[in-house]
Amino acid sequence: MKLTNLVKLGYTPRWVILSIDVFLSLLSIILAFLLRYNFRTEAIINDLFVRGIVITVALYLASFIATKSYKEIIRHTTFRSVLKIFSAIITANAILVLLNFFFYAYDQILVIPYSVLCINIFISFFMLGGSRVFIKQIFDTAIRINSEPVIIFGAGNIGQAALKTILLDKIAKWKVVALVDEDPAKAGKSLAGVSIYSLDQVDKLLKKHTVKKVIIAADNISLDRRNEVASIFIKHGLQVSLLPSIKEFPEGPFSLRRLKDIKIEDLLERDPIKTNNIQINATLKGKRILVTGAAGSIGSEIVRQIALFNPEIIMLCDVAESPLHAIGLEMEENFKGIPYKLFIANISDAVRMDFIFSNFAPNVVFHAAAYKHVPMMEEHPREAVLNNIGGTKILADLSVQYGVARFVMVSTDKAVNPTNVMGASKRIAEMYIQGLSGEESSVNAKFNGRQRTLFITTRFGNVLASNGSVIPLFKTQLEKGGPITVTHPDITRFFMTIPEACQLVLEAGVMGKGGEIFVFDMGKSIRIADLAKNMIVLAGLKPEEDIKIHYTGLRPGEKLFEEVLSNSETTLPTYHPKIKIARVQQTSFAYINNAISNLSIAARKGYDWECVKTMKEILPEFISNNSRFENLDQNNRDVSRGRTLTILNGIEEEDSFENVIL
Repeated sequence: MKLTNLVKLGYTPRWVILSIDVFLSLLSIILAFLLRYNFRTEAIINDLFVRGIVITVALYLASFIATKSYKEIIRHTTFRSVLKIFSAIITANAILVLLNFFFYAYDQILVIPYSVLCINIFISFFMLGGSRVFIKQIFDTAIRINSEPVIIFGAGNIGQAALKTILLDKIAKWKVVALVDEDPAKAGKSLAGVSIYSLDQVDKLLKKHTVKKVIIAADNISLDRRNEVASIFIKHGLQVSLLPSIKEFPEGPFSLRRLKDIKIEDLLERDPIKTNNIQINATLKGKRILVTGAAGSIGSEIVRQIALFNPEIIMLCDVAESPLHAIGLEMEENFKGIPYKLFIANISDAVRMDFIFSNFAPNVVFHAAAYKHVPMMEEHPREAVLNNIGGTKILADLSVQYGVARFVMVSTDKAVNPTNVMGASKRIAEMYIQGLSGEESSVNAKFNGRQRTLFITTRFGNVLASNGSVIPLFKTQLEKGGPITVTHPDITRFFMTIPEACQLVLEAGVMGKGGEIFVFDMGKSIRIADLAKNMIVLAGLKPEEDIKIHYTGLRPGEKLFEEVLSNSETTLPTYHPKIKIARVQQTSFAYINNAISNLSIAARKGYDWECVKTMKEILPEFISNNSRFENLDQNNRDVSRGRTLTILNGIEEEDSFENVIL
């Protein structure tokens, strides 16, 4: 049998262990007699020999049963196990001494000579205890041969604890081949026989050892630094696991069960955001709050975070029935005592929206409802106009009409220098919000002097694990065995976790004075191809060998990189380091209001090309990319056949055209 196959063997039955112990005790007493008489068998008295063996073996058997030493699992022998053997041996030999006294006092004979007894104690302890240690070492060696070599990053307290636990925990089936630490003073030294390397010696280390796994067990390491370290090892094709610090789990003993494999979402996390909860609480506590898009990734998280501030009621509005029902069930379970109301409603339905505002009078509106998929909106521009622009206009106008205190709109970095219909629709919605904010003094006068509505826009990039984002898509493709599809080798995106984004939305929403566009610090942009490769490595596979990466080409309306500011925009700081105010060119409310009215007429008529043409007139920076609408930029005119509609200042003029030719 191969040594490595020993670890697969089952545990030996107790009666077998007891039989082996009895057999070894028999050998021990025989050997003790032979040693005592220098292996001269003729000098051994037969009666004494037989009597001594029988009584000694019987006493050993009784001692084994009394101490239950045979119940110990030999391959997991501990100091306690050896003590039980020693206790059984001493017990048996102590009884032999008493029997010698008894028989010698009454019959002048010995059960066993004292010299043989002393020799037997040492031999039996060596045989019984030594056999257990020997078998344990064989199994330990087999486990080490069969163990997976690992590296521990961190030679501090938590790294030392991890090393000690792995050395003692044979079930873990890991073998620590090296420690890596950022402290240069530790490099070249060793712990428990394991060498310590510096981070810049990783290449040398991986040439010396074939390693597939690294455990990050570092003390007081920031999220940003942890992610940098993890990325270094991932680039070398290693799986990365994280052992949280002891501070994170103060209760209970240290255990490797706390070890978790790092996911791609973990690598994109940043240090926790500090928010002004006092100001947020003062703004939201006891208020009636409407959240549109409440069943979506962002909207549902906004609902969860708002619920922590004890509002009077949360109104959850979404057109998606099942997800809205799901968030309602979550409210029942996790936020007992927080009143809420579910509304199945489309934000572009003015009558339905007016019903909500007139009957439930929200104090604060968080507007997260929008069509966000770039290729789909490129295919259906009128829907982007009616929902993203028209729906926003309806909500904003109703907010003014019914005296909403704050209106917070969730926008996107795709609104900056847009190359697609979706981004352009969000930018036009931003412009309307800003224009309305500037006109509010005169507009509000129509409504009996109700309080001025503060309009605030928040702009950020992609959020991790949101509906339709790349990470869930890549995970699904990984589960199917690939390939992973990436549009372009050089495409980059900004990423932020959903809770982080929503925390900043709430913070910006309460700090705004009206009319601002807040942009968030998104960190560094991430190459999507690198993201895909890292996900493959973290799954324990090799890019291009186990899982192929297939480049499909940019989708309609998609661009290689996103921006949080246009060329003409700069920023102003706020008290929060991750939130800045974009200085954008102000738009006349009269102009944008009239332009949106014209745009809406085209959308309701179903004229997609006229919608896009009008959007480009409103936004000269809107240059289509990889889209059927690129000709509108090249020719700055419509080439069409059939019948189209030109809309100027709200007056419809019909011209005869052929259908659009590209």
